[in-house]
Amino acid sequence: MTMDTSPRTYRFLPADVLLSGYRVVGKIMITSNGAMGMLNDNTRSAIEVHDARLARIHMPTKLVDHFELTRMMKSQVYAVCLTRREDLGPQALVRAGYTNIVEYPIRVTTQMFEIEGVMELPGRFDFTGLMTDGTREFIPIFNATLTAILIPNLRIESGGILINRRQVDLIALLNQRVKPES
Repeated sequence: MTMDTSPRTYRFLPADVLLSGYRVVGKIMITSNGAMGMLNDNTRSAIEVHDARLARIHMPTKLVDHFELTRMMKSQVYAVCLTRREDLGPQALVRAGYTNIVEYPIRVTTQMFEIEGVMELPGRFDFTGLMTDGTREFIPIFNATLTAILIPNLRIESGGILINRRQVDLIALLNQRVKPES
């Protein structure tokens, strides 16, 4: 095999990419490692969205522009919403190699968005470890709903969402909600 041929096969995956001011709907190119492998690849700091349709966050259904290709820095991406859980990547990669996991229903907030869904972790919930340890910049949330804080008509239901942990303001476990007094 020569050096200029890649052993990887690429495919396109439909995705919604959310930035602070725009929603970009298009296709991202991934390998067999899925979207999680591509977003957490620390050798590349940018992502490309093909056949990209842009809408402003405050008017999420009004098309602003359409490009064959857009490029953005991963650090500026708040979330990437995917249709199916399987699109995140191989189960071993998504679960970081762990087979025994605990499901935690959670709410995550950023400056722009709220996300409710299920986070799968090995063992107990460790916020500090989740936010600071390891090399995974994007963490998966399953069966999730993303809503813009100031624009509630921007609502995306997704089998899997990858959120940028550097953009997270807080994570709350839904089972720790205070019950209203009667």
